[in-house]
Amino acid sequence: MPYGFDRLPEPLSNLRKKLYIKAKQEPRFRFYALYDRIYRKDVLAAAWQQVASNKGVPGVDGVSIEDIRNSSEGVEGFLAGIHEDLKHKSYKPQAVSRVMIPKANGGKRPLGIPTIRDRVVQTSAMLILEPIFEADFLDCSHGFRPKRNAHQALDAIKQGLERGKTAVYDADLKGYFDSIPHDKLIKCVE
Repeated sequence: MPYGFDRLPEPLSNLRKKLYIKAKQEPRFRFYALYDRIYRKDVLAAAWQQVASNKGVPGVDGVSIEDIRNSSEGVEGFLAGIHEDLKHKSYKPQAVSRVMIPKANGGKRPLGIPTIRDRVVQTSAMLILEPIFEADFLDCSHGFRPKRNAHQALDAIKQGLERGKTAVYDADLKGYFDSIPHDKLIKCVE
């Protein structure tokens, strides 16, 4: 499979393979019953593992990975709470903590830091949706994709040059993520 997470539990890995194969074989197929998979306990546990391994800083609620591990409910209780909130459709994401990080040119760009809870939910959704979208992406696309990196992009450029290609198009959409029309984006995903 061309997408990542080799160390996922077998049932989740199998589900992702099935989703990928279905999307690849039937590009016009519409997936309708995915929400219940996002709050599956094994999916949430895999999402937690990934979020915890990133060792990120707390969001606006101030809750860290260690706070969750050391709480009276522990990780299991934390994930059970997310599971119940998603299952009963009562989950509400919190605001993101906004920080400015330096850019190479001396400027700064905004970075939104979600809470650990929201990161787990986002990662859980990604684990289910990623194989479906990966089936549609072109092999020449390398940005922010599993099992793809800058070195592979450079190799693709080198191969293009060796085949006589002489032009490269570079585009930087300034402030793109802050200007996405979210209502239109949601309609596309629905």
